[in-house]
Amino acid sequence: MADKFDVIVIGGGPGGYVAAIRAAQLGLKTACIDMYSDKDGKASPGGTCLNVGCIPSKALLDSSKHFHHLQHEFGDHGISVKDAGIDVPTMIARKNGVVKKLTGGVSQLLKGNKVTFHHGKGILKAGKRVEVTPAEGGETFSLDADNVILASGSVPIQIPNVEFDGKFIVDNVGALDFDQAPATLGVIGAGVIGLELGSVWNRLGSKVTLLEALPDFLALADRDVSKLAAREFKKQGLDIHLGSLVKSARVKKDKVNVVVEGDKGESTHTFDRLLVSVGRKPFTDGLLSEDSGVRLTDRGQIEVDDQSRTSVPGVWAVGDCVRGPMLAHKASEEGIAVAELIAGKPAHIHFDTVPWVVYTDPEIAWVGQTEQELESAGVTYRSGSFPFAANGRALAGGNSAGMVKILADSETDEILGVHIIGANASELISECVVAMEFQGSSEDLARIIHAHPTLSEAVHEAALHLDGRAIHRGN
Repeated sequence: MADKFDVIVIGGGPGGYVAAIRAAQLGLKTACIDMYSDKDGKASPGGTCLNVGCIPSKALLDSSKHFHHLQHEFGDHGISVKDAGIDVPTMIARKNGVVKKLTGGVSQLLKGNKVTFHHGKGILKAGKRVEVTPAEGGETFSLDADNVILASGSVPIQIPNVEFDGKFIVDNVGALDFDQAPATLGVIGAGVIGLELGSVWNRLGSKVTLLEALPDFLALADRDVSKLAAREFKKQGLDIHLGSLVKSARVKKDKVNVVVEGDKGESTHTFDRLLVSVGRKPFTDGLLSEDSGVRLTDRGQIEVDDQSRTSVPGVWAVGDCVRGPMLAHKASEEGIAVAELIAGKPAHIHFDTVPWVVYTDPEIAWVGQTEQELESAGVTYRSGSFPFAANGRALAGGNSAGMVKILADSETDEILGVHIIGANASELISECVVAMEFQGSSEDLARIIHAHPTLSEAVHEAALHLDGRAIHRGN
């Protein structure tokens, strides 16, 4: 007879492990199944985010930023360094150490909250039975549950005629483990992953070319932010080609030859390495048996309602495998909400206030609607902005690039969107998320006293600018 649980979670990423811990905190007998393994074949819960996504990329971004500052900016502070070098294997080892510490921490959290953990692949069968195939080998076994949470995550999208080989043509995983900076690096896709990993290797000496099929740069972001970002990245040496559709990529004599179709016809580019970062898709391969009853959408996502319920009562789904932005923090909040709903508590996810962040330098962060979205929807709004070039803390720290832009309803003054490009934008956006979650107005931000000197004063001044009251900029 199969073991019975109140909740079984399939997937141990930011949505899955968080859901499992919260369910256990609420007194529910909980199991979590995750198939991720480290390089030694041992369990490594945390999903793509902790293992090969958010965390390792930020570690490399941090290391490469230090090296870039050492080479190009420390002189302005009167600091001189001769013959500075970068040991890439040491940098990669540090990144791996950060990952191991955090995935080990997740294992301890699951254990500490008495979550039964199984390292293996879980398949949902009919009747909320989960079949588990152990990752280390051994016999398949089954578990039963009153509730099952599917948190299977996502995988990189492959494009036709461009095959990953793990060495010359890689996805984000391969680009996190180069043993040296390639002389030339091609990047297909100028989105979040492409810009972040392109920035890492650009700072370490690679000549980086980004090939973006869309005609617009960072189309999801506000147009003023996109325009400013494109200018800053160009200054840094990133070579961004818009409207460039990759037709094929072939490895020949340890070089990658890429055929691109653009406005002027076909052209060929040659790189030492090629990173494919054109987006991600839900990972549902082998997750559902034919008799599970769970439906998928035309886009391959697990079909859910507003509260993450699937087509089968008692089966839920969260994170990258369902609708909404593929963001770790969105997955975590969905996981918590589902655990609380299962326990009979009220829970709600407000997708309108999910923040987005690009961890380049300068960072880019936003929440809510862009100016182009408001125009398309016919919403009347007012706009206020403030440049970091007029912010004392930014100038003192050598971080004067960027701005804060706030959009508010013309009649009610409710904040509709905030868009930031600049140092620590990922942290500055949180104040704006809180304000929007409480349906705050630009006047609310304008009347809050912000410490001086801080970068957050730019948020304050942008709010003041909506009414023509900014103190430190012309109106």
